[in-house]
Amino acid sequence: MTAVLILLALFALLLAGIPVAFTLAGLGLALLLAGGFSPLMAAQGLLSTIDNFVLLAVPLFLLMSNVLLRGGVGRDLFAAVQAWVGHWPGGLAVATILSCGIFAAISGSSVATAATIGTVAIPEMIERGYPRHMVLGLLAAGGTLGILIPPSIPMIVYGFVTEESVIGLFLAGIGPGLLLILLFVVFSVAYAHLVGVARDVERSTWRERKRAGIRALPSLALALVVITGIYFGVFTPTEAAAIGFICALVITSLVLRTLTWELLKKAVMESMTTTVTILLIVAGAKVFGKAITLYRIPQDISVFITANFNEAWLFVLAVCVMLIIMGLFLEALSMLLIMVPVLAPSLAPLGIDPIWFGVFFVIMIECALITPPVGLNLYVIQSVGNANMGEVARGVWPFLVLMLFTVCICYLFPDLVLYIPFKL
Repeated sequence: MTAVLILLALFALLLAGIPVAFTLAGLGLALLLAGGFSPLMAAQGLLSTIDNFVLLAVPLFLLMSNVLLRGGVGRDLFAAVQAWVGHWPGGLAVATILSCGIFAAISGSSVATAATIGTVAIPEMIERGYPRHMVLGLLAAGGTLGILIPPSIPMIVYGFVTEESVIGLFLAGIGPGLLLILLFVVFSVAYAHLVGVARDVERSTWRERKRAGIRALPSLALALVVITGIYFGVFTPTEAAAIGFICALVITSLVLRTLTWELLKKAVMESMTTTVTILLIVAGAKVFGKAITLYRIPQDISVFITANFNEAWLFVLAVCVMLIIMGLFLEALSMLLIMVPVLAPSLAPLGIDPIWFGVFFVIMIECALITPPVGLNLYVIQSVGNANMGEVARGVWPFLVLMLFTVCICYLFPDLVLYIPFKL
């Protein structure tokens, strides 16, 4: 009964429009005081959140992402990929998806991926005859690759909350990320044929390919350095973020010469704003998590789940439904910080690997990024494409189905997630 009352209070405060960070911290503090616990626990929770080496990767990856965004790296990536595959039937859609995947592997940010590639690809695709709603949906969904393909900020936060290996989570996201790219490509090519926009486009010359490839090469090298460095244990994710930020500065300011002092200041300010928002939510969730742990809410929910969902597939299905519903009014990071501490104790009794669950959870919160009314990527693409919400929502639903299909594949074939981190 206590758990139900706490959850009702939480959702009531969120629906009342109180910011997530203050809702979590305020409710957590109230629970500590009501239970007779020391309010100093709240201060200790806040301090332990900020003083954490793993979370240091968040502002560094955000800085790297925003520097690349302001430096016009997305345009160069899109031009290079288009030069190689743009002449294929439906090749412009393929180029868009591959560009999203590559930029996701550099930035780790869904919003940056959607905004960067969308700015270039939306007018190009519409000019080639692709239906407007399909283009908007493709870019909104393609942007979600930014939090699945490593590096991924939500995976860093998940690793912090569950004390799981961030490197293991990064590597586990590679297989599902590549599968999702493949499914998006197959669907887009089939759709292009169906609506009659898969006509032949003039093939780029080798000179054009070489010129576009050379300009995009430093950015591709950056993605390779970050991923291989983490995979081979050369540096930690936090160190990778720092190296990536320095390399992004060198690429955009010295190699491409596209980053001005004014653009750098804008990138730093945007990164600072987003970092403060994320860390406030994480800190608030830490206080709330401490309170509900003292009230034994996670343990009670774990007992309830193991008593009523004695099969792993039932538990996964229940979590899917719950996250889809929550995604209608909560953004991705809030869902992660509210639900993971509650659900994590139930994983071991059901034999669910926490690394696998982390990737599953990230795919589900990807769905939240493209479900109205609060899907963040919908608003990004709406702004970039100068569209209305109905157009974007109409175009995104086939990709939402493909993402849920990917969840099914990951459940039926768990090695898709676990092979690279544990067996390769």
